Amino acid sequence: MGLKPHCCAVVVAAGNSTRMALGFSKQFVSLCGVPAIVHTLSAFDAAELIQCTVVVCRKEDIDQIQHEIQEYKIQKVTAITEGGTTRQQSVAAGISAAPDDAAYFAIHDGARALITPEEINVSVEDAFECGASALAVPVKDTIKIVGKNNYIVSTPERSTMWAVQTPQVFERGLYLRAMKQADKDGGDYTDDCQLVEHIGVKVHLCMGTYKNIKLTTVEDLEIAQAVLKSREVE
Repeated sequence: MGLKPHCCAVVVAAGNSTRMALGFSKQFVSLCGVPAIVHTLSAFDAAELIQCTVVVCRKEDIDQIQHEIQEYKIQKVTAITEGGTTRQQSVAAGISAAPDDAAYFAIHDGARALITPEEINVSVEDAFECGASALAVPVKDTIKIVGKNNYIVSTPERSTMWAVQTPQVFERGLYLRAMKQADKDGGDYTDDCQLVEHIGVKVHLCMGTYKNIKLTTVEDLEIAQAVLKSREVE
């Protein structure tokens, strides 16, 4: 196997967790006795195509994340940096803290704690081939476009619709160019694929799994715990 390019993971864990209503950052919620962020970082530690990890979080969470990294012996984290007021700003902060020799960035939501090393490697390998790649899954439900007062306006063809996940992996120069253009145009994107699409670059989707959920509501915690328990007995 030839030498692979250096890929740095940027794990974004800077949200306010308002929809979870826990009173603390959802990154520290316990999943089978282990903080969610530890599950996430452990997966990147175990992914052979990831050389290092940068964690982006709220200023008030830095000390606790540092503690969890030491407590659970996370090896690949090289920097913890404060996030911005938007996701795009937080990712930019993470990119700035990445090593200069990082040829690719694997951008991941810290709250996707069920990601596996295998899924990470698949998305990174795909980006090596395509320049821009993201995990995704075909939608299972019929999607409706709604207008005023929640009346249906149209029904998109389901076979063409995928739910995009993370990691989303990009070649360094491509992503920096997209960030620069977004700043110039005043764009503020909540999805990194959309940021890159804005400069006319196509992002390739590779098949993820339906278990790679994002912890957003309390119900998601129940699902996550069930998935983790099922993995223990596999």
